[in-house]
Amino acid sequence: METRLVLLFFSVFSEWIWLFIITSIPGGIKAEVRCIPSCQLPPIEALFQEPSFGASPAEEFVGFSEGSHSRKEKHNVADLTVSQESSFKVQPRPGGNNTSGPQREASNGIHKLSHPSPSVPRASVPSPSNVTENITGKERDSSFYSLKGDRTASEDRDVDSWRPLRSARSAETVSGFRSEGVDDASVSDQEEFQLTSSTFALTGDTAHNQAMVHWSGQNSSVILMLTKYYDFNSGRVTESSLWRSTDYGTTYEKLNEKVGTKTILSYLYVSPNNKRKIMLLTDPEVENSLLISLDEGASYQKHSLAFDILSLLFHPEQEDWILAYSHDQKLYVSVEFGRRWQLVHDSVVPNRFYWSRLGLDKEQGMIHLEISISDGRSQYITCKLQNCSDGNKGKPFPGFIIPNSLVVQDEYVFIQVPIGGQSVHYVSYKRNAFYPMKLPKYTLPKDLQIISTDDNQVVAAIQDWHQNDSYNLYMSESRGLFFTLLEDVVSSGGPEDNIMIDLYEVAGIKGVFLSNKVVENKVKTYITYNKGRDWRLLQAPATDIQGNQVYCEQPYCSLHLHLHVSENPYASGNIVSKDSAPGIIIASGVIGPELTNTNVSIFITSDAGNTWREVFQEEYSVFFLNQGGSLVAIRHTPLPIRHIWLSFDEGRNWDKYSFTFSPLYVDGVLGEPGEDILIMTVFGHFSHRSEWQLVKIDFRSIFQQCCTSEDYLTWQLHNEGEVCIMGMKRIFQKLRANVRCVKARDQYISQMSDSCPCTETDFECDYGFERQIDGSCTPAFWFVPSAASRNCITGDSFFNTTGYRKAFSNNCTEGSLSKYSPRQQKCPSQAPRGLQLLTSDGTLVTTLARNVTFLVFLEEGLGSMTSITVDFGDGTAISFVNISSIDDGIKHVYSKVGIYQVSATASNSLGSDRVILYLHVSRQLEQVQLSAPLVVVKNKAVNFTTALHPSSVGTVTYFWWFNNKTEPLVTLDGAISFTFSKEGSHSVTVQASAGNTVHQDQIMVAVYDYFLSHTLVFSSNLDELNPGVLEWREDIGRVVKSSMVQVTGISEDQLLVTVLPGLPTTAEVFIVPERGSRDGAMAEKWAHLDQLSQVLLSALNQDLIQFTLKLGVQVNVYATRLSPAPLVDSSDSLHSGTAVIMLVSAVLMGLAVFVIFKFKRKNPGMNTYTAEQPDKEQEVIPTVTSLAVPNPEGDKMTSLDCVDVQLDSKRRGYLPSHTDIKLSDEAPHVF
Repeated sequence: METRLVLLFFSVFSEWIWLFIITSIPGGIKAEVRCIPSCQLPPIEALFQEPSFGASPAEEFVGFSEGSHSRKEKHNVADLTVSQESSFKVQPRPGGNNTSGPQREASNGIHKLSHPSPSVPRASVPSPSNVTENITGKERDSSFYSLKGDRTASEDRDVDSWRPLRSARSAETVSGFRSEGVDDASVSDQEEFQLTSSTFALTGDTAHNQAMVHWSGQNSSVILMLTKYYDFNSGRVTESSLWRSTDYGTTYEKLNEKVGTKTILSYLYVSPNNKRKIMLLTDPEVENSLLISLDEGASYQKHSLAFDILSLLFHPEQEDWILAYSHDQKLYVSVEFGRRWQLVHDSVVPNRFYWSRLGLDKEQGMIHLEISISDGRSQYITCKLQNCSDGNKGKPFPGFIIPNSLVVQDEYVFIQVPIGGQSVHYVSYKRNAFYPMKLPKYTLPKDLQIISTDDNQVVAAIQDWHQNDSYNLYMSESRGLFFTLLEDVVSSGGPEDNIMIDLYEVAGIKGVFLSNKVVENKVKTYITYNKGRDWRLLQAPATDIQGNQVYCEQPYCSLHLHLHVSENPYASGNIVSKDSAPGIIIASGVIGPELTNTNVSIFITSDAGNTWREVFQEEYSVFFLNQGGSLVAIRHTPLPIRHIWLSFDEGRNWDKYSFTFSPLYVDGVLGEPGEDILIMTVFGHFSHRSEWQLVKIDFRSIFQQCCTSEDYLTWQLHNEGEVCIMGMKRIFQKLRANVRCVKARDQYISQMSDSCPCTETDFECDYGFERQIDGSCTPAFWFVPSAASRNCITGDSFFNTTGYRKAFSNNCTEGSLSKYSPRQQKCPSQAPRGLQLLTSDGTLVTTLARNVTFLVFLEEGLGSMTSITVDFGDGTAISFVNISSIDDGIKHVYSKVGIYQVSATASNSLGSDRVILYLHVSRQLEQVQLSAPLVVVKNKAVNFTTALHPSSVGTVTYFWWFNNKTEPLVTLDGAISFTFSKEGSHSVTVQASAGNTVHQDQIMVAVYDYFLSHTLVFSSNLDELNPGVLEWREDIGRVVKSSMVQVTGISEDQLLVTVLPGLPTTAEVFIVPERGSRDGAMAEKWAHLDQLSQVLLSALNQDLIQFTLKLGVQVNVYATRLSPAPLVDSSDSLHSGTAVIMLVSAVLMGLAVFVIFKFKRKNPGMNTYTAEQPDKEQEVIPTVTSLAVPNPEGDKMTSLDCVDVQLDSKRRGYLPSHTDIKLSDEAPHVF
C-alpha cells in the first residue's frame, strides 16, 4: 500500500501556524478576525477565539527578491492561487504521518520559483512530504494565499468557436473589471474607497528569501515572523532574523538580541495545544540546539541537542509531548516540550510513527512504529512512551510487512504483507485483528492511497494494473474490509514523488465532491451529491461576465475546473470553499469540451455547484472575509498595485478599495487564524531593492454592526431540482446581499434538515455486486454470494445482503428501506470453505530454531463451530475449538532441517476443508568448499564435489560456472562431472544457495594431455602446526615446490604441488610436460616424464626434500610408497653413506627404466595419466645407459639433459643456489 502523501484538493489543514511562502512572484495569504460573542465590534486589542488543534511548524513562504533581481522578473507567474483550505476532515498524511518537520530546502524543492506559462493555473496546496497536519475535524485557524500573476492587461485570448468573442471592457463597473494598466488606479468611473491600514518595514532583511509566520490567535494579538536567507549554493541558512508583533502586525520588534546575535535560526514550531509555547531550531551546521519560549516568544531558553531533528510530531492532546525524528533514523521523545529527550527506538522508517488515540489504544502514552529489519523487511510494533524495551514492545501484526506501508488513521491501521511474491493489503479496525482487504476480484493494485476515513468508512484511491494516469475510487463498509468501485479520477505525479489526485470535497456540505476524469481521452469535471454514487457534468454559466450568452450544451460542452495542486508544494490552490459559507465554491476553470490551461477564468457558485457565474476573466485570488460573508480579490500581476476588491453579494458586484498610498509589489497575504477574517497583512516591496513591507489592513471600519436574524435568508440544497440528497432535505442560512455586518461565530449558520423516504438512489452496490444500466445491482461474474458470514452460529440469525448497502452518512428513513436493506435470516448449516494457510512473513522458507507464525483464515463457514487442526509436518499438530481463537497466529519451532508438509484442516458437522503448504526449514550456510583434482587429463571426465559447513543445511541449490561462462549449470546435487577439451588453466566456480544465503568457492584446474603424480607425506611435527586454512596450505606447497626445484633441478614449470586439507597432512606433486615441448611419439614423451619422476623419487628417498617451518622445526617430505633403496645412513661416516646411496641410485634408475619401457610395468608409488592414443602407435624404448635426448635446435639442452647435468653435479656434492629457483605461476593454489 502506497502511504506517501496524497496531495488532494480536499485536504484539511487544522494548523493555524502557517508556512508562508513569499516567492519571486506575487503571493497571497488570508487573515481573519471574528466578532466577539457579545456582537460588539472588536477593538484592536480584541481577544481571539481558541484555536483548534493543528500542526506545527509555522508555515513557510519562499522566494523573496534576491540580489538585483528585477521586480518584473519577480512577478511573472500567471497562476491563480487561493487558500490552502479544503474540507476533508482527515488529511492523508504525507508519507503516512502527520509529522511536522524542517524541510531541507535544497533537497525538497524549496527554492526560487520558476516562472511557468501564464496559462497554467495552480491548484490547492499540498503539504511538504515530511510536514503534515494533525487533524481534529476542524479547518485550519489561519489561511495562506499566494498571489502570482504575469498576464498583462492587454493580453489577447483565443476563444473557441462555441463561445462568443470577448469584447474589450472600456471601464470598471460594479459587476465586472476591465484590464488594468500599470496601476489599477487608472480607473476613472469606479468610486474608490479607502481602507484603514498601516505599513511596517522589516529593516535589514532585504536579502532574506524565506520566512515562517505564526499568528497566535489564542486570545492574543501576537505575530511571530522568522526571516532567513537560504544559500542554495551551500544548501544551508546563513542569516536569520526573528520579529515579534503584539498589536496584530502594526509594529514589529526584532528579537535577535534575545536569542543571540550569532544564533542562526532555521525553523519555528508552536505547540498545537498551547500556542503560547514556541520552539525554535538553530542551524545544526553552526549550533545544534533549540530555543524554547513559554510566553508567546517574549523570552527564550536555549537547550543543546545531541541529535539533528528532521521532523517533529506533537501529541494531539498533551501539549508537552513531542516525538522527534533524526537523520540517522532514530526516534526520540520529550514529555517536557523539548527540554529533555529520550531515545525511543532506532531503525524507524521515516514518517511511520504515530501517537496512540485515546479510546482506541490501550494506553494514551503509546506509539505506533514501523521499524526496519536488517534484511530489508519491516515490522509493525507498539511501544510505551518512555519504555520501549523488548519486554514492553507489542506486535499487533505477528509477521513482517512491506517497508513503508504502515498507516495509522483514526480507527484503522493499514499494512501490506508480501505473500507469494505479491503485496496483500491488510486492515485492522478498532485495533482488532488484521484481515486482508477485499477488493473486487481481478483488481490488481499497482498503488493504493488511503484518501479518507471519515464517517466510519474508508475511501481509497487505487491504481489498477491497466492504469497509468488515473486512479479508481473505492469505498468500504465500516470495517474497511469490503470495497466497491465509485469512480475513476485523473492523477499525476507531484512534488517529492507524491501522487496528486483530482478529487475535491466541498466544505460545509457532506457528500459533495468534485473530480476530474478521462472520458474519450478528454479530461472533464464531474460533481456528486451522494458521496460518489452518481456523478454528472457541471452546467456552464448561461452568460459570460459581459452578459453575452454562452452556447454550451452537454455532453459536448460543460464547465471544467482545475482541481490539480500546484507544482510548488507551498503555493496555494485554485479552488476553495469554507464550512462557514456552505454552498459557495470559487475555482478557476474553462468552458468547453474538456479541461485546458488556456482562457482560464474564475467562476463562483452560490448553490453548491448547480449554477455557476464567471466573475473574472483574469487571474485573481479570491478568498473569504467575515466567515464567508464577504469576498476579497487581489489581482495577479507583475506590476505594483494599491487596490483590492470587495464583494458583499457573493461576487455579483465588486467595490474597489485602496490599501496603500504607494503601489506595492505584492508577495503574499496573511490572515489571522480562524474564520473571522477582519484583519489581513499584505507582504510586499515598494521596489526590488527595498525591505519587506508589511501592510496591515483593518476591514472593521466597513462593517457597521453585528448581524441579526433579519440579516439572513435561507436557501435549500438541491441537485438539479432534487431536494432529497443523502436522505435529507437541507436548508441553510446565509447573509442577504450587500448586508455589511459582522457575523458572530456559529450564529445563524446552522442548517435545518428533514429526512426523506428511502429510494434506490440512497443505496450503493454492495461488495461483489455491480451497477447495471438500469441502476440495479447484480452479482459480478466472479462473485458467489455467501449464504452466511463465518461468525454465524447455527440457530442464530444474520443479515444477508440484497446487493445494496446504504451509505453511512445517508439518513433516509422508511420508503424502500426494507427492500434494499440486508435481510435477517437464520444461520444455515454450512461446511467450511475458503480455508487459507500462510506464514506471517509471507515466505515459505525459515531457519532452524526460529519461531514460525502460521496464519489461518476461513472465508466461509460456521466460525465459532468450526475446529481447526494444524499439522506442522514434523510429527506434531495442534487443534483449536474454533477459528476465532487463533487471530494472533500459531507459532511453531522446527528442530531439524528439511522440507515439511504443513496442513490446516477446518471441520464441523457438515464437512471439512483442507489446505497444504510446504515449508523449507534450513540452517544458516556458513561456507562451501569445492574439491577436485587440480591437474586433469584433457578429454577425460573429472568429478567436482562440494563440502558444506555445517554439513546439514536443508535444501541447497548449486550453480556451476566452467571456463568463465556467463550461464551457470544448476544442480541440486553437490557433485558434478565435467570434461575439459583444451589444455591450460581453467577456472571452476560454484555457488551454494540455502535459504536466503549464498556462498561461493573457486578453484583453478590445469589440463594436460598426460602427466605423472606422486602422493607425499610429511614428518609428524608438521601436523602439530597445521592450522587447517587454505593460505597455510598454499604456502607449504610453494615451499615444497621450491625445495624440489632446488634439489632436483627440474624446471619449476613442470612441477605442481598442492597440499591437501585434513590431517595427517598430505600433498600431491604433479609432473607435467614442459611448455612448448617438441613433437614426438608418446612413448618418447613418457620416457621424458619418467626420468623426471625417478629423479624426484630419488631425492625423496634420500631425505633431500626438506624445509624449515620455523626455528628448530625441520620438516621432511616423503613419497607414500618408497622404493627398495636403503635409507640414508645416520652414522658419522658421511662419505661411506653417500657412496652407497649413489651406487644404489644408479642401479635403481637403470632398473626402473628397463622395467617400465621393456615390460610396461608401472613403478610402485607413481601414478600415470594420459589421454587415449591409437592402438597401433609405434613403441619407443630408449636405452638405459643413454638418458640424453638429441636436440635438433643445436646446443640448447632439453630438461632431460639438465637432469643429467644436475645429477652429475650432485654426485660431486653440489646443490643449485636459491637464486636459480623460480616460482611457478602456472595455476593459482598449485605449486
